[in-house]
Amino acid sequence: MSTTVSPLAPASVPTLPVIAGVRLATAAAGIRYKGRTDVLLALFDEGTTVAGVFTKSKCPSAAVDWCRERLAGGKSSKGGLARALVVNSGNANAFTGKTGKAATKLTADIAARAIKANAGQIFLASTGVIGEPLDATKFNGVLDDLASRAAPESWEEAARAIMTTDTFPKLATKTVKLGKARVTINGIAKGAGMIAPDMATMLSFVFTDAPIAAPALQALLKSGVEDTFNAVTIDGDTSTSDTLLAFATGAAKDAPRISRASDPRLKAFAKAFREVLADLAEQVARDGEGARKLVEVLVEGAVSKASARRVAMSIANSPLVKTAIAGEDANWGRVVMAVGKAGEPADRDKLAIFFNGVRVAYKGMRDPSYDEAEVSALMKQPKITIKAALGLGKGRDRVLTCDLTKEYVAINGDYRS
Repeated sequence: MSTTVSPLAPASVPTLPVIAGVRLATAAAGIRYKGRTDVLLALFDEGTTVAGVFTKSKCPSAAVDWCRERLAGGKSSKGGLARALVVNSGNANAFTGKTGKAATKLTADIAARAIKANAGQIFLASTGVIGEPLDATKFNGVLDDLASRAAPESWEEAARAIMTTDTFPKLATKTVKLGKARVTINGIAKGAGMIAPDMATMLSFVFTDAPIAAPALQALLKSGVEDTFNAVTIDGDTSTSDTLLAFATGAAKDAPRISRASDPRLKAFAKAFREVLADLAEQVARDGEGARKLVEVLVEGAVSKASARRVAMSIANSPLVKTAIAGEDANWGRVVMAVGKAGEPADRDKLAIFFNGVRVAYKGMRDPSYDEAEVSALMKQPKITIKAALGLGKGRDRVLTCDLTKEYVAINGDYRS
């Protein structure tokens, strides 16, 4: 957790409204650092439904395995229902073998006793250093204390408790009509490095008082991440711990119960839900480790949306593109390189490249009207938009990233010290 806030941080932290059926509390359990808030407990009223998407890493954390088993309705679980969420920072509990698996069970058992619930309805997430055993005995007493003082207003404290190298807490909210009722969607997230999600983000949790059945919530979540969290990259590295969980308490008065994601009454809610995810995803990009520039990569004229996504990611993950942006250098040749290496259909003589709306390359060469001074001035702006127009079809996509600075190297060179 940095003491220097990213220059790309939002001007203010939003105040999230209360969501009926959700209470939160945080504490310092000494997971890795003494005196630092590192545990979040979220409590849910009975009947709260849950959905989740997780990393596609072949080396997932023990907490990811635990949540997947609970959602699948395995032994000792109540598939699709949740009573609590326990999140710790400082230790990812990943690549920790049988010890890590035992730590998840002990954590869930301690939480279950504290709130008098079934351990199968306890969901877990961990973030931090990979490969170090998590001492779950540190949750003894701490979770009992958190359960006794959990409150419905503690959203900012919850967002801060899950931070690692983040420089600011990430929160978002929307209120929308469902039937004739007003329902609320709140979200928090953490993430600043090891970010190239293939499902969600490092850790993110979304809460609503809407009465939505678990299968419908799962469908909303799965579709919602594709153009939000799945379209963000900081450094091209997919975490072992990526977890996005959504919880629906169903406590909103007079709201219709939704059992199918295709229910037409869910249209406005689904839009607001995606907007919360998009807001959180952009905040992650703005807080990239050492970032000084928010970078939007647009690809259009591709043979398909999927092809456009791969080209956009090739540009966004290129260290040469990202360092050029850090140096405020309009080096469009590096964008040409990234398009060409993507392995997707592209034609050098049809390609056009734009920086912040100014065309710099066209039809296989530098644009005839290119003005180095004009473009260099644009590169000093805090947000840079790179557009690659391929001229081959109607496929288009958008990806968010940030620049790559010396601070990124410093942060990651010192991460375990």
